[in-house]
Amino acid sequence: MRTELATLLEDYEKRILGQNTNIRLLLAAVLSGGHVLLEGVPGTGKTQMVKNLAFLLGGTFNRIQFTPDLLPSDITGSTIYNMKDGQFQTLKGPIFTNVLLADEINRTPAKTQAALLEAMEEKQVTIQGETYSLQDVFFVVATQNPMEFEGTYPLPEAQQDRFLFKLHIEFPSFEEEKHVLKQVIEKSFNTGRAEAVLDLQTFLSIRKEIEQVTISDSVLTYIMEIVRKTRDSESIRFGASTRAAISIGKAAQAWAYLMDRDYVTPDDIKMVAKPALRHRIQLSPHMELEGATVDQIIEELVGSITVPR
Repeated sequence: MRTELATLLEDYEKRILGQNTNIRLLLAAVLSGGHVLLEGVPGTGKTQMVKNLAFLLGGTFNRIQFTPDLLPSDITGSTIYNMKDGQFQTLKGPIFTNVLLADEINRTPAKTQAALLEAMEEKQVTIQGETYSLQDVFFVVATQNPMEFEGTYPLPEAQQDRFLFKLHIEFPSFEEEKHVLKQVIEKSFNTGRAEAVLDLQTFLSIRKEIEQVTISDSVLTYIMEIVRKTRDSESIRFGASTRAAISIGKAAQAWAYLMDRDYVTPDDIKMVAKPALRHRIQLSPHMELEGATVDQIIEELVGSITVPR
């Protein structure tokens, strides 16, 4: 792992306390070119987590508050007639950035949610029939509140599948939370804008290095066995797609790189399997009635497969 990336990680962990694993998974996702769905109750630092990452990477950051009256053009942009010039002018929306925070994405209808689909998958946006390319570094983080369902529009399966990871943001430990409280009360908590540790060109070169991280044939087989098991299990109604297998492989390369290795191990696959699969599979009705969770089923499924040597 490059020294700059190690410095970034160190600074990041000082700013976001009690979320070390999620911080590393979020960084692994952006390093592998994916997008992330963050689920957690309000006040757990989701916005700060994303904003600090954008600034540490030396990129631009935009935030969109998703509401029921939000229009697709509020995200992508629109075309207006400029009376002074007598020509139509394109106004680009907030999606033209490096890091986009889609806050409470499930509070807006499906038509507006779908405005992100083309951008997330193809890195381009169509405005009034004309296509515009997004930047080489483009990363969407969408947030959801798991406690409020009134007035929400659940993300369709097709859009959930566009996200590399779904991360659960839990409360920090007692001591970590007390430490945050103490720092805020004493006004010693670092709330200023994070200084860039990387520039985007360096970031893109790191991505190239991650693509060279070796995945052996036995580990590729291990990934496929996990994904195909989700389709054969009686506990799962709908299994994971081929995109899920690709996501696990790419995320494992990034995780191995963050662990300062140039090869992927089965433990890397185990680490990324749960966040890569939890939003891509649906439990069978009888498992839901028994109170089973998706994470429990994934753990059992992965544990039932022989680990390659």
